[in-house]
Amino acid sequence: MVICGIDEAGRGPIAGPLVMAGVVLKENIDGLRDSKKLTHKKREELFDIIKQKSIYKIVEISNDIIDEKGLSFAIKSSLEIIVNSIQADKYIFDGNSKFGVEILETMIKGDDKVSEISAASILAKVTRDRFMIDMAKKYPNYDFAKHKGYITKQHIEEIKKFGYSNIHRKSYKLKALNQRSLF
Repeated sequence: MVICGIDEAGRGPIAGPLVMAGVVLKENIDGLRDSKKLTHKKREELFDIIKQKSIYKIVEISNDIIDEKGLSFAIKSSLEIIVNSIQADKYIFDGNSKFGVEILETMIKGDDKVSEISAASILAKVTRDRFMIDMAKKYPNYDFAKHKGYITKQHIEEIKKFGYSNIHRKSYKLKALNQRSLF
């Protein structure tokens, strides 16, 4: 049975894209696990190995699309692109929601249980981290290389001091900035 594992990186940050990856492994790869449980160095090592030993699709949805159409739209459209791009018998998405994509199966903590989801987790995280490191050069007032756009005390202080950059998700309302969601 051919399994396509799917995972995302960047659901929670207030800056940068959502990145989703789908992976079908052509052979076993040692050391696969949830990307968050691997060192930066190990993720980088596995990234190229996964690309060489799999069929994969990486989808990036910009902060502008997330602001315009919402995070659920970004997740659903990414899932649809992956299932329409990769041929598999089974598609397993890490988490507990199908986002309306009925062909999916879901698995909580699948990124630590299914090698294909672990591989997808690594591709998504490394792709997103590399983007944020590049953006740190373009936007030196924000330490994107360090916090990767996630909500940290430092990041909140940067926004207070410099405002939003072009890669911030302006639809996200932050209590720390005395903002309230309109929804």
